[in-house]
Amino acid sequence: MSRRNPPTSSGAPGRILIAVHDASGLHHSEPSTEAPIAALLGDPEATVWVDLIAPSPAQVEAVGHTLGLHALVVEDILEGNQRPKLEVTDGVIHIVLFAMSDGGRTVVNEVDIVLGLGFLLTVHGEAWDPRISHHLRGGLAPVMARGSDHLLWAICDDIVDGYFPFVDRVGETIDSIQDAVLAGATTDTLDALFLVKRELIEVRRSAGPTRDVFSQLTNRDLGLIDADEVIYFRDVYDHAIRLADELDNDRELAASTLDVYLTQVNNGLSVIMKRLTGVTVILAGIGAVAGVFGMSEAGTAINGGELGGFWAVTAVIVALAAGAALVLRRIDWI
Repeated sequence: MSRRNPPTSSGAPGRILIAVHDASGLHHSEPSTEAPIAALLGDPEATVWVDLIAPSPAQVEAVGHTLGLHALVVEDILEGNQRPKLEVTDGVIHIVLFAMSDGGRTVVNEVDIVLGLGFLLTVHGEAWDPRISHHLRGGLAPVMARGSDHLLWAICDDIVDGYFPFVDRVGETIDSIQDAVLAGATTDTLDALFLVKRELIEVRRSAGPTRDVFSQLTNRDLGLIDADEVIYFRDVYDHAIRLADELDNDRELAASTLDVYLTQVNNGLSVIMKRLTGVTVILAGIGAVAGVFGMSEAGTAINGGELGGFWAVTAVIVALAAGAALVLRRIDWI
Protein backbone atom coordinates (compact mmCIF):
# COMPACT_ATOMS: atom_id res chain seq x y z
CA MET A 1 0.00 0.00 0.00
CA SER A 2 1.32 3.49 -0.80
CA ARG A 3 1.29 6.61 1.33
CA ARG A 4 2.45 10.22 1.11
CA ASN A 5 5.13 11.96 3.12
CA PRO A 6 4.88 15.74 3.60
CA PRO A 7 7.87 17.98 2.83
CA THR A 8 7.93 19.66 6.26
CA SER A 9 7.85 18.48 9.86
CA SER A 10 5.25 19.37 12.44
CA GLY A 11 7.49 21.74 14.36
CA ALA A 12 10.91 20.25 15.19
CA PRO A 13 13.79 22.01 13.37
CA GLY A 14 15.16 20.16 10.36
CA ARG A 15 18.54 20.22 8.63
CA ILE A 16 19.77 22.94 6.30
CA LEU A 17 22.38 21.80 3.78
CA ILE A 18 24.03 24.41 1.58
CA ALA A 19 26.25 23.75 -1.44
CA VAL A 20 27.93 26.62 -3.28
CA HIS A 21 29.87 26.43 -6.52
CA ASP A 22 31.87 29.52 -7.41
CA ALA A 23 35.16 30.41 -9.07
CA SER A 24 37.11 28.70 -6.29
CA GLY A 25 35.21 25.42 -6.55
CA LEU A 26 32.56 23.62 -4.53
CA HIS A 27 31.86 24.38 -0.88
CA HIS A 28 29.55 22.61 1.55
CA SER A 29 28.09 23.83 4.81
CA GLU A 30 25.42 22.83 7.28
CA PRO A 31 24.60 25.95 9.26
CA SER A 32 22.45 25.79 12.36
CA THR A 33 20.49 28.82 11.17
CA GLU A 34 19.51 30.31 7.84
CA ALA A 35 21.59 33.47 8.37
CA PRO A 36 24.57 32.51 6.12
CA ILE A 37 22.33 32.10 3.09
CA ALA A 38 22.00 35.83 2.46
CA ALA A 39 25.76 36.29 2.23
CA LEU A 40 26.04 33.53 -0.37
CA LEU A 41 23.61 35.16 -2.80
CA GLY A 42 25.77 38.19 -3.47
CA ASP A 43 28.09 36.51 -5.99
CA PRO A 44 26.50 36.57 -9.49
CA GLU A 45 28.89 33.84 -10.66
CA ALA A 46 28.00 31.43 -7.86
CA THR A 47 25.40 28.67 -7.89
CA VAL A 48 23.77 28.13 -4.51
CA TRP A 49 21.77 25.06 -3.54
CA VAL A 50 19.79 25.28 -0.30
CA ASP A 51 18.40 21.91 0.73
CA LEU A 52 15.86 21.89 3.59
CA ILE A 53 15.34 18.42 5.04
CA ALA A 54 12.11 18.03 7.06
CA PRO A 55 12.25 21.70 8.13
CA SER A 56 9.97 23.34 10.64
CA PRO A 57 7.49 25.99 9.45
CA ALA A 58 9.68 28.67 11.07
CA GLN A 59 12.71 27.53 9.06
CA VAL A 60 10.78 27.56 5.79
CA GLU A 61 9.47 31.05 6.47
CA ALA A 62 12.93 32.33 7.41
CA VAL A 63 14.63 30.82 4.36
CA GLY A 64 11.81 32.05 2.13
CA HIS A 65 12.27 35.58 3.49
CA THR A 66 16.04 35.39 2.97
CA LEU A 67 15.62 34.23 -0.65
CA GLY A 68 12.92 36.83 -1.31
CA LEU A 69 10.17 34.31 -2.06
CA HIS A 70 6.58 35.43 -2.39
CA ALA A 71 4.36 34.64 0.58
CA LEU A 72 2.17 32.39 -1.58
CA VAL A 73 5.16 30.22 -2.51
CA VAL A 74 6.07 29.83 1.15
CA GLU A 75 2.45 29.05 1.98
CA ASP A 76 2.29 26.32 -0.68
CA ILE A 77 5.47 24.72 0.66
CA LEU A 78 4.12 24.74 4.21
CA GLU A 79 0.68 23.48 3.21
CA GLY A 80 1.87 20.31 1.49
CA ASN A 81 -0.59 17.86 -0.09
CA GLN A 82 -0.11 19.57 -3.43
CA ARG A 83 -0.36 18.05 -6.86
CA PRO A 84 2.53 18.14 -9.36
CA LYS A 85 2.55 21.67 -10.71
CA LEU A 86 4.67 24.53 -12.02
CA GLU A 87 4.04 28.14 -11.07
CA VAL A 88 6.00 31.29 -11.86
CA THR A 89 5.70 33.88 -9.09
CA ASP A 90 7.75 37.06 -8.71
CA GLY A 91 10.46 35.85 -11.04
CA VAL A 92 11.00 32.43 -9.46
CA ILE A 93 9.78 29.02 -10.64
CA HIS A 94 8.04 26.85 -8.04
CA ILE A 95 7.79 23.19 -8.97
CA VAL A 96 6.07 20.45 -6.96
CA LEU A 97 7.00 16.86 -7.73
CA PHE A 98 6.68 13.54 -5.92
CA ALA A 99 9.68 11.27 -5.45
CA MET A 100 9.06 7.59 -4.90
CA SER A 101 10.80 5.16 -2.60
CA ASP A 102 9.81 1.53 -3.00
CA GLY A 103 11.04 -0.75 -0.24
CA GLY A 104 8.21 -3.24 -0.13
CA ARG A 105 5.77 -0.46 0.66
CA THR A 106 5.45 2.36 -1.83
CA VAL A 107 6.07 5.78 -0.26
CA VAL A 108 5.49 8.97 -2.24
CA ASN A 109 7.49 11.94 -0.94
CA GLU A 110 6.47 15.48 -1.81
CA VAL A 111 9.35 17.63 -3.04
CA ASP A 112 9.08 21.41 -3.43
CA ILE A 113 11.67 22.96 -5.73
CA VAL A 114 12.15 26.70 -6.20
CA LEU A 115 14.44 27.96 -8.96
CA GLY A 116 15.61 31.56 -8.68
CA LEU A 117 18.39 33.67 -10.07
CA GLY A 118 21.57 31.88 -9.04
CA PHE A 119 19.97 29.57 -6.49
CA LEU A 120 17.92 26.42 -6.16
CA LEU A 121 15.84 25.63 -3.07
CA THR A 122 14.60 22.11 -2.35
CA VAL A 123 12.27 21.21 0.51
CA HIS A 124 11.52 17.56 1.27
CA GLY A 125 11.20 14.97 4.03
CA GLU A 126 13.88 12.70 5.41
CA ALA A 127 12.77 9.68 3.38
CA TRP A 128 14.23 11.07 0.14
CA ASP A 129 17.82 12.12 -0.46
CA PRO A 130 18.61 13.89 -3.75
CA ARG A 131 22.37 13.45 -3.25
CA ILE A 132 22.17 9.71 -3.96
CA SER A 133 20.59 10.25 -7.37
CA HIS A 134 22.48 8.86 -10.34
CA HIS A 135 23.42 12.37 -11.54
CA LEU A 136 24.70 13.63 -8.18
CA ARG A 137 26.24 10.60 -6.50
CA GLY A 138 29.41 11.14 -8.57
CA GLY A 139 29.80 14.65 -7.18
CA LEU A 140 27.98 17.98 -7.18
CA ALA A 141 30.70 20.04 -8.81
CA PRO A 142 30.20 18.96 -12.47
CA VAL A 143 26.45 19.55 -12.24
CA MET A 144 26.47 22.81 -10.28
CA ALA A 145 29.22 24.22 -12.50
CA ARG A 146 26.61 24.41 -15.27
CA GLY A 147 24.20 26.48 -13.21
CA SER A 148 21.15 26.09 -11.00
CA ASP A 149 18.93 25.19 -13.97
CA HIS A 150 21.14 22.18 -14.74
CA LEU A 151 20.95 21.14 -11.10
CA LEU A 152 17.17 21.39 -11.38
CA TRP A 153 17.26 19.06 -14.38
CA ALA A 154 19.45 16.53 -12.54
CA ILE A 155 17.01 16.36 -9.61
CA CYS A 156 13.87 16.24 -11.78
CA ASP A 157 15.29 13.57 -14.06
CA ASP A 158 16.07 11.33 -11.09
CA ILE A 159 12.58 11.81 -9.64
CA VAL A 160 10.88 10.82 -12.90
CA ASP A 161 13.21 7.86 -13.50
CA GLY A 162 12.46 6.67 -9.97
CA TYR A 163 8.91 5.74 -11.02
CA PHE A 164 9.93 3.15 -13.59
CA PRO A 165 11.05 0.43 -11.12
CA PHE A 166 7.58 0.70 -9.56
CA VAL A 167 5.95 0.40 -13.00
CA ASP A 168 8.07 -2.67 -13.79
CA ARG A 169 7.22 -4.27 -10.44
CA VAL A 170 3.51 -3.63 -10.90
CA GLY A 171 3.64 -5.10 -14.41
CA GLU A 172 5.27 -8.29 -13.10
CA THR A 173 2.75 -8.47 -10.25
CA ILE A 174 -0.18 -8.16 -12.65
CA ASP A 175 1.30 -10.92 -14.83
CA SER A 176 1.56 -13.26 -11.84
CA ILE A 177 -1.99 -12.38 -10.76
CA GLN A 178 -3.27 -13.13 -14.26
CA ASP A 179 -1.59 -16.55 -14.15
CA ALA A 180 -3.14 -17.19 -10.73
CA VAL A 181 -6.59 -16.15 -12.00
CA LEU A 182 -6.35 -18.51 -14.97
CA ALA A 183 -5.24 -21.33 -12.67
CA GLY A 184 -8.17 -20.75 -10.34
CA ALA A 185 -9.89 -17.65 -8.99
CA THR A 186 -9.50 -17.24 -5.22
CA THR A 187 -10.18 -14.47 -2.74
CA ASP A 188 -6.43 -14.10 -2.10
CA THR A 189 -5.93 -13.37 -5.77
CA LEU A 190 -8.70 -10.77 -5.65
CA ASP A 191 -7.13 -9.11 -2.59
CA ALA A 192 -3.75 -8.88 -4.35
CA LEU A 193 -5.40 -7.40 -7.43
CA PHE A 194 -7.21 -4.70 -5.46
CA LEU A 195 -3.97 -3.84 -3.64
CA VAL A 196 -2.25 -3.28 -6.99
CA LYS A 197 -5.16 -1.16 -8.23
CA ARG A 198 -4.99 1.05 -5.12
CA GLU A 199 -1.24 1.55 -5.59
CA LEU A 200 -1.74 2.42 -9.23
CA ILE A 201 -4.40 5.01 -8.39
CA GLU A 202 -2.17 6.65 -5.76
CA VAL A 203 0.93 6.70 -7.96
CA ARG A 204 -0.98 7.88 -11.00
CA ARG A 205 -2.42 10.75 -8.96
CA SER A 206 1.11 11.74 -7.96
CA ALA A 207 2.90 11.09 -11.26
CA GLY A 208 0.24 11.76 -13.90
CA PRO A 209 0.39 15.59 -13.88
CA THR A 210 4.20 15.48 -14.04
CA ARG A 211 3.91 15.38 -17.82
CA ASP A 212 2.19 18.78 -17.80
CA VAL A 213 4.94 20.24 -15.59
CA PHE A 214 7.68 19.38 -18.09
CA SER A 215 5.51 20.38 -21.00
CA GLN A 216 5.46 23.88 -19.55
CA LEU A 217 9.19 23.80 -18.83
CA THR A 218 9.97 22.96 -22.43
CA ASN A 219 7.37 25.11 -24.18
CA ARG A 220 7.25 28.29 -22.10
CA ASP A 221 9.83 31.06 -22.35
CA LEU A 222 11.23 30.93 -18.81
CA GLY A 223 14.17 33.26 -18.40
CA LEU A 224 15.66 31.29 -15.53
CA ILE A 225 16.27 28.26 -17.76
CA ASP A 226 19.01 28.64 -20.34
CA ALA A 227 18.10 27.75 -23.91
CA ASP A 228 20.85 25.13 -23.97
CA GLU A 229 19.23 23.38 -20.99
CA VAL A 230 15.80 23.02 -22.60
CA ILE A 231 16.90 19.91 -24.50
CA TYR A 232 17.60 18.18 -21.18
CA PHE A 233 14.14 18.96 -19.90
CA ARG A 234 12.68 17.66 -23.18
CA ASP A 235 14.32 14.34 -22.41
CA VAL A 236 12.62 14.30 -19.00
CA TYR A 237 9.35 15.24 -20.74
CA ASP A 238 9.72 12.19 -23.01
CA HIS A 239 10.24 10.01 -19.93
CA ALA A 240 7.17 11.53 -18.28
CA ILE A 241 5.05 10.75 -21.36
CA ARG A 242 6.29 7.15 -21.38
CA LEU A 243 5.61 6.90 -17.65
CA ALA A 244 2.03 8.11 -18.08
CA ASP A 245 1.48 5.62 -20.92
CA GLU A 246 2.82 2.70 -18.88
CA LEU A 247 0.71 3.65 -15.86
CA ASP A 248 -2.36 3.73 -18.11
CA ASN A 249 -1.42 0.35 -19.59
CA ASP A 250 -1.00 -1.16 -16.12
CA ARG A 251 -4.34 0.26 -15.05
CA GLU A 252 -6.04 -1.28 -18.10
CA LEU A 253 -4.31 -4.61 -17.44
CA ALA A 254 -5.51 -4.55 -13.83
CA ALA A 255 -9.06 -3.78 -14.97
CA SER A 256 -8.98 -6.56 -17.60
CA THR A 257 -7.58 -8.98 -15.00
CA LEU A 258 -10.55 -8.17 -12.76
CA ASP A 259 -12.86 -8.90 -15.70
CA VAL A 260 -11.13 -12.24 -16.25
CA TYR A 261 -11.51 -13.04 -12.54
CA LEU A 262 -15.24 -12.31 -12.65
CA THR A 263 -15.55 -14.38 -15.82
CA GLN A 264 -13.78 -17.28 -14.10
CA VAL A 265 -16.15 -17.03 -11.15
CA ASN A 266 -19.18 -16.98 -13.48
CA ASN A 267 -17.83 -19.93 -15.44
CA GLY A 268 -17.36 -21.89 -12.23
CA LEU A 269 -20.93 -21.05 -11.28
CA SER A 270 -22.16 -22.21 -14.67
CA VAL A 271 -20.35 -25.54 -14.26
CA ILE A 272 -21.97 -26.06 -10.86
CA MET A 273 -25.39 -25.25 -12.28
CA LYS A 274 -24.86 -27.75 -15.11
CA ARG A 275 -23.92 -30.44 -12.61
CA LEU A 276 -26.99 -29.73 -10.51
CA THR A 277 -29.20 -29.70 -13.61
CA GLY A 278 -27.85 -33.11 -14.72
CA VAL A 279 -28.48 -34.65 -11.30
CA THR A 280 -31.97 -33.10 -11.28
CA VAL A 281 -32.76 -34.65 -14.68
CA ILE A 282 -31.80 -38.11 -13.42
CA LEU A 283 -33.69 -37.87 -10.13
CA ALA A 284 -36.71 -36.25 -11.76
CA GLY A 285 -36.96 -39.10 -14.28
CA ILE A 286 -36.80 -41.69 -11.54
CA GLY A 287 -39.38 -39.83 -9.51
CA ALA A 288 -41.74 -39.44 -12.45
CA VAL A 289 -41.76 -43.16 -13.34
CA ALA A 290 -41.97 -44.15 -9.71
CA GLY A 291 -44.89 -41.80 -9.20
CA VAL A 292 -46.82 -43.24 -12.13
CA PHE A 293 -46.45 -46.89 -11.11
CA GLY A 294 -46.56 -46.27 -7.37
CA MET A 295 -44.44 -47.77 -4.62
CA SER A 296 -47.18 -49.25 -2.45
CA GLU A 297 -46.29 -52.78 -3.60
CA ALA A 298 -42.59 -52.44 -2.80
CA GLY A 299 -42.81 -54.24 0.54
CA THR A 300 -44.85 -57.12 -0.96
CA ALA A 301 -42.45 -57.44 -3.88
CA ILE A 302 -39.44 -57.57 -1.59
CA ASN A 303 -41.13 -60.33 0.44
CA GLY A 304 -41.74 -62.31 -2.76
CA GLY A 305 -45.50 -61.81 -2.77
CA GLU A 306 -45.64 -59.80 -5.96
CA LEU A 307 -45.26 -60.81 -9.55
CA GLY A 308 -42.27 -59.76 -11.66
CA GLY A 309 -43.93 -56.55 -12.95
CA PHE A 310 -42.61 -54.49 -10.08
CA TRP A 311 -39.08 -55.63 -10.73
CA ALA A 312 -39.48 -55.03 -14.44
CA VAL A 313 -40.55 -51.44 -13.82
CA THR A 314 -37.65 -51.02 -11.38
CA ALA A 315 -35.22 -52.35 -13.99
CA VAL A 316 -36.60 -49.95 -16.58
CA ILE A 317 -36.21 -47.01 -14.17
CA VAL A 318 -32.62 -47.96 -13.39
CA ALA A 319 -31.83 -48.43 -17.08
CA LEU A 320 -33.33 -45.06 -17.98
CA ALA A 321 -31.43 -43.37 -15.17
CA ALA A 322 -28.17 -45.01 -16.26
CA GLY A 323 -28.81 -44.00 -19.88
CA ALA A 324 -29.52 -40.42 -18.86
CA ALA A 325 -26.37 -40.35 -16.72
CA LEU A 326 -24.32 -41.69 -19.65
CA VAL A 327 -25.69 -39.08 -22.05
CA LEU A 328 -25.14 -36.24 -19.56
CA ARG A 329 -21.62 -37.47 -18.91
CA ARG A 330 -20.81 -37.48 -22.60
CA ILE A 331 -21.90 -33.83 -22.92
CA ASP A 332 -19.98 -32.94 -19.74
CA TRP A 333 -22.98 -32.01 -17.63
CA ILE A 334 -22.08 -34.30 -14.74
